[in-house]
Amino acid sequence: MKSLIEKTSDKLVRAFLKNKIIAPIPKKFTKKLRDAQKLRKLCESKINEPVVGFKAAGTGIPVMKKLREKEPFYASVYKRNVLKSGKKVKINKSTLGIELEVYFLIKKTFFLSKDLITMKNISKYISHIAPCIEIVGYRQRKKGITSFGDLCSDFGANVKFLIAKRKKYKRININNLKTNISNKKVNQSVDGNTNTVYINPLNSLRFVLNKIKRDKINLNKDFYVFTGSTVGVVPIKGKGIYTGKISKLGSVKAIIN
Repeated sequence: MKSLIEKTSDKLVRAFLKNKIIAPIPKKFTKKLRDAQKLRKLCESKINEPVVGFKAAGTGIPVMKKLREKEPFYASVYKRNVLKSGKKVKINKSTLGIELEVYFLIKKTFFLSKDLITMKNISKYISHIAPCIEIVGYRQRKKGITSFGDLCSDFGANVKFLIAKRKKYKRININNLKTNISNKKVNQSVDGNTNTVYINPLNSLRFVLNKIKRDKINLNKDFYVFTGSTVGVVPIKGKGIYTGKISKLGSVKAIIN
């Protein structure tokens, strides 16, 4: 007989692979982040598809405090969920919203490093930088967020990432860059700032790199790190083109169907 965690992971994996929505999973796997992490890692171990990077989640400090968490978490990002800017994304009732983020391309030499990643040495591992849009949502018939475990257990709730053309990384101050995401068709516009992302996107990147180092993950290739939303989770009010802009970095688009 399979255990409950095995049965639950099988259901989530099937939903992920077949792009289906299932009934909510038992709350025992979502109430505590520690238990959600175990389920997420079990699910990821059952997917034989290319991992192209990782996402930081729960990077908003006010949300962290509200949900009584001490730090964010991370999840794997699969090739099937990464699209170029301007591509179409179909949403459903379990879609939570849209986010605007900074992403980095990290050199595979990172996996050879033995030292802790710090704000002083992090730059030598960064190849490129650019904006991206993340569509977040569940593979379950549920709405809202009551804990980080809700998001973490469901593959980090990442549905799609739309990535802008990347720029070679240069040492620029990304601690306080203005950001905006908008959809003119539905008269929706939300302003943000990179300083809402776990102090700043570089600090969020540092967090993720040290976590995957601790977990002894080695992709043996360059990889993406998506650092968290600069505008929070913005509700999708209608179909059409959502355009995200980050000062000094550029813009990115998603067509919502």
